[in-house]
Amino acid sequence: MGDPGKVSQGHHGHNVPLEGKARAVKVRCIPVLVTLLADRNFQVRAQAAGALMSIAITTEGKKESIREGAVEALMKLLAEDEMSDVRLNVIKVNTLSNVRLMTVKAITMLAEAPEGREKLVEIVPILENIINTGGPMMKKVASTAVRVITWTP
Repeated sequence: MGDPGKVSQGHHGHNVPLEGKARAVKVRCIPVLVTLLADRNFQVRAQAAGALMSIAITTEGKKESIREGAVEALMKLLAEDEMSDVRLNVIKVNTLSNVRLMTVKAITMLAEAPEGREKLVEIVPILENIINTGGPMMKKVASTAVRVITWTP
């Protein structure tokens, strides 16, 4: 399959045209990205979460991500990150922060779908903890995630 870090390259962020996001769904990138969320390499996990976030901008991307277990994988990743109290060097701390940032952003995208919101309600306490203890950027993205998850039509 090649370098797992390269699977998500090009899907990161909002700069991928909608046709690229649709193609990512069609060629079944999402199951690969969900698997990469559990990779041992922090950078691979961050890139996979970022790619899922980008693909989930589209309705079909959201639906397919939810079908393929992205919600559960992202929740697990966020919970593991929250529970780990390991002393790490600065590079790993920055990389872990990026994993957390991309994970929360991807969760926010998936929470826009009713099926995603239903499942994600249980991680609101983790997100609230991030709001209370995180840096300015994490507080902002976690606050947005809580707003989207708890929104009712």
